[in-house]
Amino acid sequence: MGGKHVLLIHGFTGSGPAHWQRWLAGQFAGQAGVTVDFPTLPEPDRPVVGEWLRVLRERLAAADPAAELIVLTHSCGSTLWLHHAATVNGRARRADRVLLVSPPSLGWRHPDVRGFQPAPLEARGLRRAAGVTRMVVGSDDPHCTLVESRAVAARLGVELDVVPDGQHLNTDAGFGPWPAVLGWVVDPRVRLTSRMSLSHR
Repeated sequence: MGGKHVLLIHGFTGSGPAHWQRWLAGQFAGQAGVTVDFPTLPEPDRPVVGEWLRVLRERLAAADPAAELIVLTHSCGSTLWLHHAATVNGRARRADRVLLVSPPSLGWRHPDVRGFQPAPLEARGLRRAAGVTRMVVGSDDPHCTLVESRAVAARLGVELDVVPDGQHLNTDAGFGPWPAVLGWVVDPRVRLTSRMSLSHR
């Protein structure tokens, strides 16, 4: 079949109806050549990393092998991808592109979130899991400082885009419609440095 297969992985408590992930899925609804998979992961209000990891890998395996596999994660979904990358084997489906949106601090904790932290930072595993990985964060994310985000990106060996005043890049921060992330799915040269920017590198 070919085309694009877009896999969206939500974070802790899920992504509500006004979230950018919902908006993005809607932008591709019914579009020829694009398949969107947006699973609700088990117990989003009380996530367990092993259960989420199982579903993630099932969804990766189910993607059309001829399609460009593009994965976009948010918050704890980004942490989930880091766990996947650290433990992935050579038989697993490799993503073509991954966008890690607002991974929380390595020190972030919540009593209802089990097994996610500390996130493993395995640069080699990340390269096994995907051809290209990017990170994008808000400059003032309350769940991770920009200093730490830059350090994580450097350790993982991935490029980092920073959205000024983007906070956690979620609904509360005003990230429902997000044209830049839509542009990145279409064209990986698009920079994710604002809500609206479709500028290229």
